[in-house]
Amino acid sequence: MESILVNRRNKIHPHKFALWAAMASITMMFGAFTSAYLVKQAAGNWLEYSMPVFFYISTAVIVLSSITLHYSFSSFKAGNEKPYKYALVLSLLLGLTFVVLQYMGWTALFAKGVDLKGNVSGSFFYLISGIHALHVLGGIAAMIVALIHAFTLRFYQSEFRVNRFDLVINYWHFVDFLWVYLFIFLIISK
Repeated sequence: MESILVNRRNKIHPHKFALWAAMASITMMFGAFTSAYLVKQAAGNWLEYSMPVFFYISTAVIVLSSITLHYSFSSFKAGNEKPYKYALVLSLLLGLTFVVLQYMGWTALFAKGVDLKGNVSGSFFYLISGIHALHVLGGIAAMIVALIHAFTLRFYQSEFRVNRFDLVINYWHFVDFLWVYLFIFLIISK
């Protein structure tokens, strides 16, 4: 009986496996985007421009949101209801702030004359940051569901609820790390 329990504990939850498979495919997609970016950049006729400050601020905001969401998860597992809920709300607000800052950055780029129709360098920037923002919106939707559960369900821990929240954490950390990678890539490749 004990060996059955040990084997069960060592297996990955099917939902987490599906999430990791999805994250692997998203990683490959962004790998293709960044590879195409480098190839097209090497072809010449590349418009150089400075990245608006909004993108620097948004990077700090998404990293902070990952920290607060992790704190919320730790508080949930420790049985601390108020910090769990407050940090979850803060994480959602920071996630929304990230998207707003991205939009402000795109607006500032457009005001500089960097648009989708002009040079391909601007098109790549909008593509990479825009597709990432869509993935962040997916994470925000997952956080909204987590918030609804946090404020409508009785507070208690169960394996199911911990696993469900763990999926949100894993995905949010993923989009956070992905943006940091993309941000560094876009700065270095200039």
